Formats: sequence, C-alpha cells, structure tokens
Amino acid sequence: MALSGNELRGKFLAYFASKGHQVVASSPLAPKDDPSLLFTNAGMVQFKQVFLGQEQRPYTRAATSQKCFRASGKHNDLENVGRTPRHHTFFEMLGNFSFGDYFKQDAVTFAWELLTVGFGLDPEKLWVSVHHSDDEAAELWQSEVGVRPERIVRLGDKDNFWSMGDTGPCGPCSEIHIDMGPEMGCGRPDCAVGCDCNRYLELWNLVFMQYNRDASGQTTPLPKPSIDTGMGLERIAGVVQGVRSNYDSDLFTPIIERACQITQTAYGQSDQADISLRVIADHARACAFLVADGILPSNEGRGYVLRRILRRAARHGRKLGAQKPFLHQVAMKVIDEMMGAYPALGDARAFVDKVVTSEEERFNETLDTGLKLLAEAIEEAKAKGQTALPGEVAFKLYDTYGFPVDLTRTICEEEALGVDEPGFEAAMGQQKTRSRASWKGSGEEGLSGPLAELRAKGFKTAFTGYDGLEGQGQVVALIVDGQMVERVGAGQKALLVCDQTPFYGESGGQAGDSGRAEGPAGKAVVSTASKPGGDVVAHEITVSEGYLAVGERLNLTVDHGPRGETASNHTATHLLHAALRQVLGDHVKQAGSMVSPQRLRFDFSHFEAMTPQQMGQVEAMVNEGVLANIAVTVTEMPAEEALGSGAMALFGEKYGDTVRVVEIPGLSKELCGGTHVKRTGDIGLFKLVAESSVAAGVRRVEALTGRAALAAVRAMEDELHKAAGLLKARPTELAERVAKLMATLKEREREVEQLKAKLAGGGGGRDLLAGVVNHGDARVLVQKVEVDSAKALRALSDEIIERLGSGVLVLGAAAEGKAFLLARVSKDLQGRFHAGNIVKELAPLVGGGGGGRPDMAQAGGQNPDALDQAMERASAMLAEQAKA
Repeated sequence: MALSGNELRGKFLAYFASKGHQVVASSPLAPKDDPSLLFTNAGMVQFKQVFLGQEQRPYTRAATSQKCFRASGKHNDLENVGRTPRHHTFFEMLGNFSFGDYFKQDAVTFAWELLTVGFGLDPEKLWVSVHHSDDEAAELWQSEVGVRPERIVRLGDKDNFWSMGDTGPCGPCSEIHIDMGPEMGCGRPDCAVGCDCNRYLELWNLVFMQYNRDASGQTTPLPKPSIDTGMGLERIAGVVQGVRSNYDSDLFTPIIERACQITQTAYGQSDQADISLRVIADHARACAFLVADGILPSNEGRGYVLRRILRRAARHGRKLGAQKPFLHQVAMKVIDEMMGAYPALGDARAFVDKVVTSEEERFNETLDTGLKLLAEAIEEAKAKGQTALPGEVAFKLYDTYGFPVDLTRTICEEEALGVDEPGFEAAMGQQKTRSRASWKGSGEEGLSGPLAELRAKGFKTAFTGYDGLEGQGQVVALIVDGQMVERVGAGQKALLVCDQTPFYGESGGQAGDSGRAEGPAGKAVVSTASKPGGDVVAHEITVSEGYLAVGERLNLTVDHGPRGETASNHTATHLLHAALRQVLGDHVKQAGSMVSPQRLRFDFSHFEAMTPQQMGQVEAMVNEGVLANIAVTVTEMPAEEALGSGAMALFGEKYGDTVRVVEIPGLSKELCGGTHVKRTGDIGLFKLVAESSVAAGVRRVEALTGRAALAAVRAMEDELHKAAGLLKARPTELAERVAKLMATLKEREREVEQLKAKLAGGGGGRDLLAGVVNHGDARVLVQKVEVDSAKALRALSDEIIERLGSGVLVLGAAAEGKAFLLARVSKDLQGRFHAGNIVKELAPLVGGGGGGRPDMAQAGGQNPDALDQAMERASAMLAEQAKA
C-alpha cells in the first residue's frame, strides 16, 4: 500500500535523523528575521543567517518539513492554482541542510537512497540534471549511485544554478526528475528533461552552495561549502501514490470531498467545477495556516494577500452555488487533517473559524455591492457608446471587490461588451508598484557591521539579570558610528557589548533596562539595552567621566525603579491575557505587546470593540489576581514538554529547544523570556485606561499598574469632583443630574427649532400659505424659504403641512453652502402625487440626488444657485400631474 502524505513526511525526517541531522520545527509563514520577504517561501529561509555566516547553531546538519506560501512577488503561482496538477499557494517543503559539514557526495547518496529504497521509486524512471560546468556532480551520480551517463542531463544557469541574491552564497544545483510517461508529455520529438510539460517531473533540488559572489559578479570558493535541498511534499505524495495530480493525493482528497459536500458538487464531472474545487481546497489550506500563524486579513502587506486568496476561494464557492459562508468549514477539515503534524493548528481552531467566517461575511456584502457597481458601469459605458468596460473599473472590481477579471469579462460579454484589458493591466502594474514601495518587511533590520561579525563568530551575551540587578561583565566590543574602537572617552556615545550583563535587552515587547556601567578608569550612563539580532545585547552608553576600554571588567548596575515597574507591567499582561480569554473567549490570542516602566499595551485577536461591562469584568479579574498575591514561578524545560503541559505560545513565534515557562498557578501559564515580579501582589493595582482597534480582527488595550495606576485613579476622581461641583451635586448624583440636564437641553433645542420654523414661515406659516395654488381639488404650495439647516426645513414643513391640511408641499432652501429640497403629500392625495418621485425629479437640477416615501422626501445638492429653476420645474410638474 502506498505511503500516505503524513507517512512520507515522517519517513523523510526519520531518515535524516538517522543520518545525524537535527530535526528542526517549521518556522512561521511570516519570517521575523528577514525584512526582504513577505512570506516564508522555501525551506532555507530560517537558516539564511547560518548560510551567510551571521549565526551559528549547535548543529551542522538539519532536516525540516517547512510550511511555505507563494502567492506574490517572484514566486507567484496564484493564477495557476487549480488549473495545473502541481501549482499551490501553500505547500510543505521537505529539506536537508549541511552547514559546512557534508557536501555533494553525501547529498547525492542520501537523496538517491531515500527515493529508491525509502520511498520505493523505480530507479529506471529517474533522471538527473546538473549544471553544465559541474563535472564533479555528474561523476558522483555515476560512481556513487550508478546513474547511467545517458540519464544525466547538463543544463544552464536558468535551470541548474542557484543564488541567494545578486551577491552572497551561490552555486550549482542538481535536480532529480521522474519520467511520468509519454502520455503526460507534450508529444514533441525533442521532449526531454528540462521541457516545460508534465512528463519529466522535478522531484528534488539539491543546491551545492560552494561560491560567494561579490558586487562585481566575481565568484570565489566558500571556505565551508554547504548543502540546501528542497522537495515538495505534495509532489512526492502524488508520485508515490501513483496519481496524475497532487490534488488526487491523500493530502488533498479529504479537503476536496468536504468542499464537494458543502457545495453539493460532484468532483470529476465538469472541468470548470473541478478547478473551483481545487482552488477552494488549496486556498483553505493556505488560509488555515496563515491565520494560525497570526496573519489577519487587511488592506496591506501580508494581510492583503490573505484577503485576496480568501475572497478568491469564496468567489469560486459562489460559482458552485454557495450563497452563504462556507470556506471556514473547509478550513476546519484542513485542521482535522493536519493538526497531527502541526498541533498549533488545533490550538487555533476557534480563531481560524472566526477569522475566516468574518471575512467571508464581509466579502458577501462587498460582492453584492460590486455587482451593483458593475451593472451601473455597464449601463454608463453603453450610454456613452463604448464597446468595452474601462480598465480602471475592471481593476477596481478586482482590487476592491475581489472580482476575478474573468468574472467581469463574462458578465460584460452577456451585455455584448468587452473589457479594456490593456487598461486593466496598466492599473494592475501601478498597484504592484505601490505595493512594493509600501512593503516594509517584517519591521526588523538585519544585523550588519561589528554586531553581525560577533554573531557570526557564535558570540552570545549571557543574561544574568533574572536573579539580580547588579553584576560584572567584560567589555567584548565598543562600537562608535558602526566601527569597532578600542576605547571611548568622556562625552562620547557608543554601543557597549559585554560577555555577560544584568541588563535586559529590549525584546519580546519588553523595554530595555537603563542604569550605569563603571570600570577601573571611567563611568558611563546606560540609556537602554537592546538585542538587535540573535543573543547579542548592546548597551547604549554615554561616558560621563574617564574612559572605558575593550577587555576591562565593568560593574554593571540596572536602575531598580524602572526595572521593577517594567516587571510589574509584564506580569500584569499575563494576568490580562488570561482575563481577556475568560471574558471574551478562547479565540483571544496575543498579537503584540509593549511593556515599559510607564505603562503596558496589549494587542489581541478579537472582532469587535469591548463593552464597558467587559472592560470592567477584565479589570476586576486582574485585580482579583493581584489581591490573591500568588507566587510567580519560572521554570526552564524542553519546548515540547512545555507546550504539552498547556503553556501558551505566541502566534508566529519560533522557540528554541529549551524554553522559559512563567506560571501564575491557577491563572496563567505562558512561554516568556521577560522579567517578572516575585508575587502578583507586587503589582499593587491594575487599571485599564484605553481600548481601540489596531487592524481588522485585532484590538488593543492599554493599562497602568502600581503608582501610575493610582495616579490615574486620583486624576479621574479629581475630574469627577470638578464636574460634580459645576452641577452642584455630589459625585454619586452626577449621572442622574447629567441625564436630567440632557433631557432639558433636548427640549430646548426642539423649542428653538419650532421658533425658527415659525419665523421662517412668517409666524405660523400664514404668509407662506398665501402662495397656495389650487389645481382642481388639489392645493399646491411651492416655495423657496430661508432656513439655516435641513433640520429647520423639516420643522418648517411640519408647521405648514399642519396648516395646509390636504395638499402638496414643495420647499427649497439654501443653507450651509448647499441646496435642500423637501416634498410633503397629504394622505388623501398620495394616489396621485408621490413625494419621493417629486424629489427624485428635482434633485438633479441642484446637483444632487435623493428620494423617499410617498408622504415625505428630502434631497440635497451642491448647486444652490439652481433653486429657482427647481422651484419653477416643481410648479410646472405638479400642475401637469394634477391634470392627469
């Protein structure tokens, strides 16, 4: 029986573990340490700094099954998804890596043995490609594994040379292909390895990273050549299971079956329906993993890409007849199938369900609006005698409303109209340019200069500040304006790096410590400490007297007050997180935080503003935890054990093999590297001070603790007493007194409007009534009046219609730089006159639009100078209607 996708993944990792490789967990889809990448798109991304020599790991061989996503930029497979057997947005990349350990010989033998022995592929169906200059690799394939020379194909740079960028590590690569049979080919007599058809399918790419390319394009051999390989799990699953398409492997079939059930569509009956089902299955996988990694739909960056593919899948569901949100159900099936390999998916189930459902509901509303806009645009194009829908309209439908251009094209064809394709492509190109310009990466700057050199040597600053705020450290580096120096003197600013330090370097949302450094010949003030990359702590110092020099041992002292206040705020965020989950639901996950001595800020996943009652509940729960004065425990343990014990991890974070677990027994248990108070009672007091929206599906609360919280409460009390004094009431009576005052003001406003109406109408409307015209048995009054607002115009109409009794009233007024129109029709005349239609006819004359009910309608316009014309038209129109 053929190996399942899960078995293939497990067998791959187990094989390389047996060959001395460290099995490393997949990194998140949003790479934290690479500002140049929108998404993780290959297995080597998490090892990029290792290959560049800027980071050292405790192992020299690694193997992974890496989550990857490609739907934008250079690797954009989106338009091919569902149409070909092999294209996906989300996929898993199986890879083995050597960091200066083994090279070509072992890479070749490992790959061949696993494919032919481990996975059972027929060697007679396998072909190999090498770079045309790589005689060494060609010889190894023959001598080490016995590939016949005629099955080794030499190709050029395009196919068989890899580089990390314009400069840096690069080298030839060798690919293993499988012959899928002539029936999968293009039929050309010259069809061979390297052809774009589906016959010779690439399975595994082995990159031999052996050169470094400089800015001039010159390549020199690397001192420690490395290996980077990649094999798509979906592709090898399809081959091993003997199916023609990845979508027919067991990695996809359960998901497609779920989509079939929901949409009541049979798979295999219609090419177009099959494409839609495959798109839904692929995009549901992508959505589940992206959201579980903390990416949320938005209008920019990663969130925009997620929104596009989610809406694209929803649109394909509509094509299959699904009118209600359905994609979340398919995403739940993805989680069922894949949470065994990726437990974090199961933890995020409720959150994924909520995010996808919410976005689908928003899209359904947007889609209906888009259809209306398209209908109006088609009518406008026809009215102008155009033969094609303008490209910018097609792009707006695509970009804002999620309409694939083929859908717009189909609807236009039904109306005998084309689509301005060049205009659409031009607008698309402009959007891509804007997107590239706005992309700021992951928000982190890569290490460079002396700090990068330290990290490349494997240097790490030992943090001693969990147990004390004073300690000693030897000066490893002093950096001024990006250059290493041997000493810094009084008045100079520098970055100070020591072998160990009690200073917490800013990371994980916690601010860096401040304090003092003192050596045998000088002193310095430490304004803050940071961790710009890896585990190197950099102290920002200003030398206050004497000098500091490399090699000296310094006495390092952290400021006690700010550190204690920061610790108080950090422990409070853990209590806050737990309280939010209890009050709002388990879908709440931390999406970011900031902890400083002054305050704390906590971002979390939630879809609506918190109510005052919920804010009160959360605040009360946190303070109950504070009053309980519970001891905070900190334990270091293996990551798997920590997660298995129920400790919460943050979305999108990658943790080492050993983690630090901070627990407030009975309330909270989280993975955290920050500093905390000894007991919750040390927090003193917790006060929420703000709640707001950060992005779609992300809320933010801000809070204070200790003295800052007490000062905020006192300030609120002062304001309360001031307000009570102004109203001559006790603070406890303030709400009741304000309510009465508001009611009185509302009544006075009503009286003022009535008085304005009487003045405008010449005192009870008697002067205006002199303009009434009788058309048969219908009394008609058309009048331009002077009022200062639309509200006043309506109040005046109430006064006049009451006096008029039976009749039709049309009023016009210029106010606030605009034109206002209002029509009223008494009940007995509504069979002959319709107020809404009257206003609809008149509004365009004043540059506006409007309408309303049969008895009353209003409109506004930008051209008050045309009011006289509107009044004349109203008189003529009503006279005509009266005769009908």
